[in-house]
Amino acid sequence: MTEENIENTNNIIENAEFIAENIENTKNIDLNIELNTDQNVGETQVITPAPVIKKTIQNRRTVRKNPKSTSAKTPKNAMISALETTIINNNENAEETNVAPKNSSRNYSSKRNTTGNRTRSGRSILNSRNSKSVKVVFLGGLNQIGKNITAFECDNDIIIVDCGMSFPDGEMLGVDLVIPDFSYLEANRNKIRGLVVTHAHEDHIGAIPYLLNKINVPIYGTPLTIGLIGNKLKEHRLFNSAKLNTVNSGDNIKLGCMNIEFVRVNHSIPDAVGLAIRTPAGMIVHTGDFKIDCTPSRGEMIDIARFAELGREGVLAFMADSTNIERPGYTMTEKKIDQSFENLFQKAGNKRIIVATFASNIGRLQQIINCAVKYNKKVAFSGRSMINNAAIAQQLNYLEAPDNIIIDIDAISRYDKNEVVLITTGSQGEPMSALHRMAFSEHKKVEVGPEDFIIISATPIPGNEKTVGTVVNELMKLGCEVVYESMYETHVSGHACQEELKIMHGIIKPKYFIPVHGERRHLIKHAELAVSMGMPDNHALVCDTGDVIEINKNNIKKVGTVPLELVLVDGIGVGDVGSIVLRDRKHLGEDGLIVLVATLDSENKRVIAGPDIVSRGFVYVRESEHLMDEAKRVALKVLESCSNQKTTDWNIIKTKVRDELYRLFHNRTRRNPVILPVIMEV
Repeated sequence: MTEENIENTNNIIENAEFIAENIENTKNIDLNIELNTDQNVGETQVITPAPVIKKTIQNRRTVRKNPKSTSAKTPKNAMISALETTIINNNENAEETNVAPKNSSRNYSSKRNTTGNRTRSGRSILNSRNSKSVKVVFLGGLNQIGKNITAFECDNDIIIVDCGMSFPDGEMLGVDLVIPDFSYLEANRNKIRGLVVTHAHEDHIGAIPYLLNKINVPIYGTPLTIGLIGNKLKEHRLFNSAKLNTVNSGDNIKLGCMNIEFVRVNHSIPDAVGLAIRTPAGMIVHTGDFKIDCTPSRGEMIDIARFAELGREGVLAFMADSTNIERPGYTMTEKKIDQSFENLFQKAGNKRIIVATFASNIGRLQQIINCAVKYNKKVAFSGRSMINNAAIAQQLNYLEAPDNIIIDIDAISRYDKNEVVLITTGSQGEPMSALHRMAFSEHKKVEVGPEDFIIISATPIPGNEKTVGTVVNELMKLGCEVVYESMYETHVSGHACQEELKIMHGIIKPKYFIPVHGERRHLIKHAELAVSMGMPDNHALVCDTGDVIEINKNNIKKVGTVPLELVLVDGIGVGDVGSIVLRDRKHLGEDGLIVLVATLDSENKRVIAGPDIVSRGFVYVRESEHLMDEAKRVALKVLESCSNQKTTDWNIIKTKVRDELYRLFHNRTRRNPVILPVIMEV
């Protein structure tokens, strides 16, 4: 990393802290803070706060103005001493104490020392013997890309953050989706207070319909997020029974003993938020997927000042996106894409332009529409998810287009090819996507060829490189001109790179850190980054899906594991395809199937018809008649032997036939087909 980048990062951190300090100092400190003791004690004390206290009192509660307060006239040292005494006495007299000054600071002195570590004082306040703990249960999203879901549990309350799906890998033959195992949530359904969603990408909302089929929890999200979730629930016929609640960045909601604040972040979809989760144990900041973009394609930049202010309040634990931890520097701004599209629209000349991108990337759709308007072209959408998302974004005013610019895909034949821009799904080479069907000449409404200029405005998700390459090759065979991956700057990441992550660590100043959203190598490297910025080694914890982590003011540790199964969705079946079914599918795909059919006399078990052999995916029967005849003779010999030995157990007869045929086929072909004996008696 260059010295210039390091200096820039440090300057940003210092500026953010300065802004947060001014925000805090301009607030009226003439406030009273209610110390809510445990409900069993039922006592409330009122104390006078100092502008800054020695250590974080983590769980922020209701703060109200009191015009009669004289705290502003109290000398600072006397105020701090009174605050310490009151809190310590309250902890000794009550079984549980939740204290939450709205603008308190975790560190009485947060300046860095010469080694880069922040000095900490007021430790006696943090180390009260009655300190609370919060449990974090990772039900997905770790050591993988996708399927993000995390449960936060404190006292008898659970909140869920995100509920996403992931795509199957190459070993999951025939599987449509992979969703989290909800067994833990089902077992604790009475504790669940709500589902909080950070943004509307499929890896964060894709499994919500499957969760609601089991537990109808209230859902909280920003307008676009709730709009896209609602559309998904309509497809699953769950919309009418769902409890959807719209919030905005800056809002606070209370779910059980936890308070959740929504903080604006930048991502590749509008309305993305991070979360400040205030629990009786302390504050946990969760970034969701994010990056720092000073010139986003839509909306405002990330609320750095608010994150810095949260850091001054005191953050017990920090959970941050690790997807781009291996990339140095900063993530490129979305504004870069505008010029790239300008150049490509000019390069296309008189060809029809087809752009494949993520259906959820509303900002990218707006950029394409803006360019189409400039060059006087009509815009059509292809792909069910693309059409649905664009319609919802237009309804909510997240996607703007002049009248008569957007046309139905059925109307594209009325225009010359150079007058149309087609925005389609399939940027990841998905087999059923619109672009994939165009590439293999299977699309019912669009036929592509030499007069088409195709832009793939996305980077392949790890594991999808081969499928994307296949689609590109097929399009080129049809004569299309294809722009893909890094040929031009047609895509920028929605995730923070190293310097942006350093900024967030620097302004949030967490006591503990848990990297999330990434594979193992990403999580480890992100933990190393936190340690490089002064965090003790044992305060950065790398976890795995299923881990149960307990966090309090004194330590962070793994306290257990939740047993989780692989839950696969195949058609309308959920969870009925397991490892055995996948093994059989793989076996069938690799070696094929042999079916033997024979009919026996019910009295003496003699063969009266057959045996006949059916081969599927093993050998072509007409070219292997000799092998099939030999297999019939072997099967007949086994059946007659069983009859002579008075063997009547069907399982024994089938096993002997299967074993002999297996031996024959392996010796002749070195293949191991699935052998299925079908024996009937009359």
